[in-house]
Amino acid sequence: METNNELTPQRSLELINDAIEHNRRTILRQSAGPLITWGTLLFAFSLAIALLWGKTGKPAWNMLWFAMPLVGFPLSAALNRRVKDVPCNTVSRMLTATWLAFCVFSVCTSLAGVFIAPINFTVAISLLFGFALTLSGILLKNWPVIIGGFFIGLGGAIVGGLLSSVSYQLLVFTVGGLVLALTGVAVLIQNK
Repeated sequence: METNNELTPQRSLELINDAIEHNRRTILRQSAGPLITWGTLLFAFSLAIALLWGKTGKPAWNMLWFAMPLVGFPLSAALNRRVKDVPCNTVSRMLTATWLAFCVFSVCTSLAGVFIAPINFTVAISLLFGFALTLSGILLKNWPVIIGGFFIGLGGAIVGGLLSSVSYQLLVFTVGGLVLALTGVAVLIQNK
């Protein structure tokens, strides 16, 4: 005979699934701030680089990309001080691995494009960025993030491939930053 204090295998699985779903919603809710922060930074830096490069004709303005993480990481840390710890589970580890892989592939692709074989950076980085965001949306089971990732990845690659001026190609990242920030706003509104 079952008492109220005993857990059946079915009830144990329900509790585990509830905990996983709660953690996924918590991670999703806490991802809104970083999406908005990094989207705003991407918007501002890419617009500044595009305008400066277009005005001067000097690609050296691309060195400003290295300033973005120098601004972004401390800003994110300051903005996330009041955020509770993100649950450490399979989803959070997979998200971390996804974005770490994006960073490594982006840096290696950029270095290969500069030192080994010329590539269209806009197309390559847009595809990598869109893939990482779409995969994040799939892991978080969130359609705005998935759609934002497709828009940035495929849209950015197509438009970046059609534009001939490199300074105009940078505007693809400006639009991508706007989409990323708006995706964060959608997540924020969705999870109030």
